[in-house]
Order: sequence, then C-alpha cells, then structure tokens
Amino acid sequence: MPVITRFAPSPTGFLHIGGARTALFNWLFARHNGGKFLLRIEDTDRARSTQAAVDAIFDGLQWLGLDWDAEPVFQFSRADRHAEVANRLLAEGKAYRCYCSPAELDAMRAEQKEKGLPMRYDGRWRDKAPSEAPADVPPVIRLKAERSGETVVQDKVQGEVRVANEQLDDMILLRADGTPTYMLSVVVDDHDMAVSHVIRGDDHLTNTFRQIQLYRACGWDIPEFAHIPLIHGPDGAKLSKRHGALGAEAYRDMGYLPEALRNYLLRLGWGHGDDELISTEQATEWFDLGGIGRSPSRFDMAKLDNLNGQYLRQAKDDRLVALISPRLEALTGQPVSEKQAAMLCEAMASLKERAKTLVELTDSAAFYLRKRPLALDAKAAKLMESGGKETLARFAQILAAQQNWRQDALEDEARHFAEEQKLKLGQVAQPLRAALTGSTVSPPIFEVLRILGRDESLARIKDAL
Repeated sequence: MPVITRFAPSPTGFLHIGGARTALFNWLFARHNGGKFLLRIEDTDRARSTQAAVDAIFDGLQWLGLDWDAEPVFQFSRADRHAEVANRLLAEGKAYRCYCSPAELDAMRAEQKEKGLPMRYDGRWRDKAPSEAPADVPPVIRLKAERSGETVVQDKVQGEVRVANEQLDDMILLRADGTPTYMLSVVVDDHDMAVSHVIRGDDHLTNTFRQIQLYRACGWDIPEFAHIPLIHGPDGAKLSKRHGALGAEAYRDMGYLPEALRNYLLRLGWGHGDDELISTEQATEWFDLGGIGRSPSRFDMAKLDNLNGQYLRQAKDDRLVALISPRLEALTGQPVSEKQAAMLCEAMASLKERAKTLVELTDSAAFYLRKRPLALDAKAAKLMESGGKETLARFAQILAAQQNWRQDALEDEARHFAEEQKLKLGQVAQPLRAALTGSTVSPPIFEVLRILGRDESLARIKDAL
C-alpha cells in the first residue's frame, strides 16, 4: 500500500510551531517512503476561517520547504460528500435520527452530573420508532456506536491504547441544520484522499477511538495512527506565545533560516542517536515513526539560536547577502548596490562567525553601508574621548602614507606603531574600530580596513577626528 500522509490545519490563524512540526513529520515520513504528502484546509468553521490564515499557512509551509503533492483540499467544499456518507449510514441502519431538544440535552447532562456519572448522550433515540418523532424539532443524525467490547488503537508512537466501547456515546454526524461535524468530515476526507498514515498531535487520541468506529461502520480500511506528544515550554507548561509558540512567518522575521528551523523541529521529539545537526537529506533518509518519543519535548529558544548560528556559518556567502539586503535597505534607508553587495560578500566569512540570526547579521554588517559621517555609539564615543582620538590621530598619519593596502601590511604597521608608542595593540585597534564602524565591536579591524578600501577608511578616520 502506498504511503500517503496529510497535514490538515484549520485556517483560523497562522501556521504555529506545533503545526509546523506536525507538517514536517508527515512530509518526512512520506518522502522517506517514496509516498505522497497532501494538504487539506479544514475550513468548516466558517465564522473563524479566513483567507489571510489560508495564505499564511501556504506561505509558512513554502518557506519551510514543505511542498505538497496535489492541489490542496478545502474541507468545506466537500460538505455534500460528507452528508452523503451520513445518509448512507442512516439508510443502512448504522445511524439514526435524534430529536432531543437543547433543553432535553441540558437536563440530561445536569442529571448525570448530579449522580456523578460521565456526561454523555444516553442513546434515548437510538431505537425509537420514527412515528414518535416530534414535528417541531429538526433532528441530528447520530452514529450507532458499538456498545460492547473495546476499541483498540495500535499506535505507532503511543503503542497499544484501548478504550471500553461503553465509554463512547453515539456521536453526531450531521447537525440539525444538515451540516457535517468535524468527526465525520475528517474520516470521509482521509478515506477519499487514501490517507495511509495519520500523524498528528496526541491531543487527538480520544477522537481516534470514535473515528475508528466510524471507519468500521462505513466498511473502510482504517489508516495507521501515530500520535505525537505535544511541545511544552522550557518550564514544562503547555507551549504558549511567551515560550515561542509563534507563526512560521515570525521565525522568518526574527532571522532564522528555514533549514535550521526544520532541523530544530525535527529534534523536538525525534532522535537519531546523538546527532544534532541533521540536514534535510539525512532526515529524509533516516526518518521513521519509531524514532518519536512518547514524552513531551521542550521548546528552547537558546538552542534554536545556537543551531541557527551553525547553519549561518555553513550557508553560502552570496545567499546570506541576498537574505540580509532587504533588511539592510530598511535599516539604512538606501538600496544595496552591486558594489556594496560584492563588498558584503567579501566580508561575510567574518560577519557570519559572530551572528546567530539574520537580524544579528544585518546589524553587524550595517556599518559597511552607512553614510558618512558615522554616528558613534556611547562606548565608542567614550573611548575616543578617553585618549583614543589622540592615538588615532598619530596612527592616521602612518595610514595616510601607506600605499600597500593589504591586510597583513596594515596590521604590521599597527604593531610597529604600538611598539614605538609603548602601547598595546588594542589601544591602537579600538580607536580605529570606533572610527571605521561607530562601535567597539566588529569583525577583525584590519580586515575591515582592507574591505572598506583606502579612500573610504581614511575618510571615516578624518570624520572621527
């Protein structure tokens, strides 16, 4: 049987981090097995579903590199098919009409609560004759659930999980207004899409018992199930926005690379020995459901930062320049020219060594593009006022006479000057750094001199003096 997985988000918000991991696991399992990864938009909640959310889901998946293998299915458009299945079950005697009014159901639940019983529908219309139906109550259609025995899930993550059928009531398939419920729609869609493996959060496990009964009633093959533990925050509490439960687009805006986020999400609940840095190619080769743990994983922004820094250092320099150029344009208020892009490419090897995100990389690269005269930050200004300007003025005369603008030659001149003046090299380099970058922190300053070039370097020094 071919492997077919699906990701089925509701378009009521962005592609949050938990959903992105679920999509990733489904995508990897399909790719590992040479199967298909499908996308279904579960938009039956018409009041809360929005086109903006649909667009955000598509955009987030595409940015993460999780491509799907067929046109997305929109669940709401299939409502007639869902109703058709419910009516077939009704005709076959596997479902029935229930005429309980909302007031009746409220009274039933109140009585059960008072007696300490589980609150669920008691099946009072299950075997009544149609002639007893009240004329003024539109009915719902309920499944005739199995009442004896057990429903067993051989879960690929959780292992064997059982529930007594007497604990499952007759769930509604069609509401009184004829619209299908989530439980019916999901089963019909998964069947019609030939989904072989349902990989989703373990908060859906209780739904699975009911859905298996519906599969049986319809006479359909039951897919394999794998319920993934949820993601928690570092404090062990349910993941929330304060922990990092943001949309995929937020991580893009915060400067994370998609391959780094894929790697991080992969390691949230799945492992392959002691491997931490796992390429997408390796993940596709190695991924299996047996590698998913049963315990909730903990989201840690510091670990994500560290991992993203490693991916930044591996990334090609020209790609990083392309990624930070729009950010630099927003920061400096001017477009990045071809000449400036080439300069940034030359500087990138050093710049990316110190950055953990594209935001940090942008900030550290911005001094190369800023217009003169550069504004000095507080630490740089204090350094210049504390004798740095006098030291720089003396060294500037040596630099002005220097025609050999090679990095090693410039560093040699600085060392000789420091020895003659009985100074440490840092006492020369730091005022130079302040003048050239506006800061006391930068890539190696003699590299900066070389990349800026003789004319620009001397002009910046003159401004600072």
